[in-house]
Amino acid sequence: MAVSRRRFVTSVLAGSALAAAASTTELLASPAQAASPPGDVVGKVTVGYQGWFSAPGDSAPIGGWWHWSRDRFQPPSPSNTTIVSWPDMREYTRSYPTAYPNLGNGSPATLFSSYDQQTVDTHFRWMQEYGCDTAALQRFNPMGDEGPTRDAMTQKVRSAAERYNRKFYIMYDVTDWLTFQADIKTDWTTKMSAYTASSAYARQNGKPVVCIWGFGFSEPSRPFPPGPCLEVINWFKAQGCYVIGGVPTWWRQGIEDSRPGFLDVYHAYNAISPWMVYRARTVEELDSYYNNVNVGDMADCAARGIDYLPCVMPGDLAGGHRKHGDFYWRHIYNMVRLGSQGLYVSMYDEYNEGNQIAKTSETQATTPAGANIRALDEDGVACSSDYYLRITGDGGRMLKGQLALTPVRPTPPMVGTPPPTGGNLAAGRLTSASSQGGGFPSGNAVDSNVGSYWESGGGSFPHWWQVDLGASHQVNKIVLRLPAGWGARTQTITVQGSVDGSAFSTIAAASAFTFDPATGNTVTRTLTTTTARYVRLSISGNTGWAAAQLAQVEVYAGSTVPDNPPSTPSGLTVTGKTSTSVSLAWTASTDDTGVTGYQVRQGGNVVATVTGTTATVSGLSPSTAYTFTVVARDAAGNTSSASSAVTVTTDAAANSDLARGRPTSESSHVQSYGSGNVVDGDANSYWESANNAFPQWVQVDLGASRTVGRVVLKLPPSSAWGSRTQTLSVQGSTDGSSFGTLVGSAGRTFDPGSGNQVTLTFAAAQTRYVRITVTGNTGWPAGQLSALEVYAS
Repeated sequence: MAVSRRRFVTSVLAGSALAAAASTTELLASPAQAASPPGDVVGKVTVGYQGWFSAPGDSAPIGGWWHWSRDRFQPPSPSNTTIVSWPDMREYTRSYPTAYPNLGNGSPATLFSSYDQQTVDTHFRWMQEYGCDTAALQRFNPMGDEGPTRDAMTQKVRSAAERYNRKFYIMYDVTDWLTFQADIKTDWTTKMSAYTASSAYARQNGKPVVCIWGFGFSEPSRPFPPGPCLEVINWFKAQGCYVIGGVPTWWRQGIEDSRPGFLDVYHAYNAISPWMVYRARTVEELDSYYNNVNVGDMADCAARGIDYLPCVMPGDLAGGHRKHGDFYWRHIYNMVRLGSQGLYVSMYDEYNEGNQIAKTSETQATTPAGANIRALDEDGVACSSDYYLRITGDGGRMLKGQLALTPVRPTPPMVGTPPPTGGNLAAGRLTSASSQGGGFPSGNAVDSNVGSYWESGGGSFPHWWQVDLGASHQVNKIVLRLPAGWGARTQTITVQGSVDGSAFSTIAAASAFTFDPATGNTVTRTLTTTTARYVRLSISGNTGWAAAQLAQVEVYAGSTVPDNPPSTPSGLTVTGKTSTSVSLAWTASTDDTGVTGYQVRQGGNVVATVTGTTATVSGLSPSTAYTFTVVARDAAGNTSSASSAVTVTTDAAANSDLARGRPTSESSHVQSYGSGNVVDGDANSYWESANNAFPQWVQVDLGASRTVGRVVLKLPPSSAWGSRTQTLSVQGSTDGSSFGTLVGSAGRTFDPGSGNQVTLTFAAAQTRYVRITVTGNTGWPAGQLSALEVYAS
């Protein structure tokens, strides 16, 4: 299953939409008046809650490492993972061991399960403590294998919300849910509506709240035409619900991430919440969206009595977008000054895409060593693990008028006094060593326990120990300690430094370091000031033991050496593709300390790491659209901004149905028998046109011009469908407007005895749009098809 079904990266600022949008800077004449009075979403802060993590042994029906691992039946590790951020695990009473390396402080790398009630209780306790009013519980297609686990999670969320006096509501995500039109009603009436009896279930205007996320998005995973979407919205409203729409960023214009023709669907909602994740990466880009998108959106909603509940986000931690809270605060400030009726935070626990606000690892000391996962101090500013929860709380107070509107972030990154400038740079940092003896790992030398220590393996000297300071510094002092109760000994040590972890120079030549219990077994040395990120101690002798030993290493510096991130990679292009892979190339970045490699990303996930300027991403699905970006990394560990995105559709698998799941359209349909039924893979669902109004047509968009030479047309195989002959033709087009004939009009007999199936072959042709035009039907006065399959041959 997909890690996230909401990833859709569009071009930012330089893209066609913002470039073409009017540069309106007008503000509403006065603060917008809410269409609805304060309730559980209007005037409140809502957080998106996935609750989708599981682990072996937690009793979840789905089993395995759900949403932690690509292969959920193997433990998560750097090569088998779906996450880009690491949670702060200190407040969970139950955790599960992984295959990640130990944390930087030497502790085992463990993760939580959302299926444990204590986990959900902890998350909702944080919501209470930090002013998150309401949780939108994500609910994907519950008819699949995750359904039973999702059902159980709803009860766990209800229990936690009631316990901590929070509100919650169901947020359906229709991604990849091709049978949503009937299924979502069944799910609501038979399961989810019962939760509205809870005192914790969110209500707005006295009505239970339901959100539907995904109608109108342009990705192939949401191929729905407007009709079924509008019907479902109106159905929920008829059930007495207040319906929120999770809609595309460009919903009002019907461009970029939005399909055209959906404006009536969007205007049918009681509230609109446009998606913003991955749309902006800087404060300047947020301001551009404010002027060119949000102001107009707000005016449109206000004119129609629709509540505006925009998405706000902390920024992609893995991409380096957060700017120690400045990005998140600017987004909240922009939406509050706009007059938004409420805020929807994306997301609470989304460690997969790096945009979580829940407590997160503060430093590399509590992050798996060498796993290339950024902690909250990634840009050099120390942040407490609850920092983004605290920003959310302050943002909520500003929304409610309890805090004056201010563009200046009032939330300090650290609670209490921050660490002093020039403090111990090695504390909690990543370490390595030439060897390890017994249970004495290298991380012991940078933890807070002077009684723990690193000891090298046996054998002849020299041995070495090394720390990565996280960035280059002007190192000028080192302090070494052994446990206070140890007897005196002298170790011969050379101090070395490096900016890239590869080429080392000598900072202090080999000399005797005498550790004496009378002076606390501590040795302090002033060094010649040297720029270094990596500090290595090479130990060539020890009078007290036949191995190297260090209990604590402290490194100090006069000031940090400015180190700029690499330039953004440019010219990202697709150089080749197959049904399961895409090859990419780009122009090299530049950097002041040297570019060490590149990461190819699909959304927030790193899918390839290379040292050159080409990469091939494999393991993809046929006939599927993928969007990629590239970032550069330098010797100091800095990461560039992401390149412009490139989107590519993989080739079809050999002899596969090119139409399956693709967007469709039609001349008309009746009731719920829309055109999407012909590509949903369900033999019993079907398209039926308006009656007694021939000719009628249905068509599929293959996404790009393809070589096609065969179509298979089907009706439901049920014996209730008697034999009938439909007079029809097959047409093709490369642009959707000018069609040519592929198969001429003729009577085609659908016979239950042969599976109600008709196969038509024709000379291979290049076409993107395949249309079936029906001019007669002996069995019913309308066009009818349950499947339109298109093949290359």
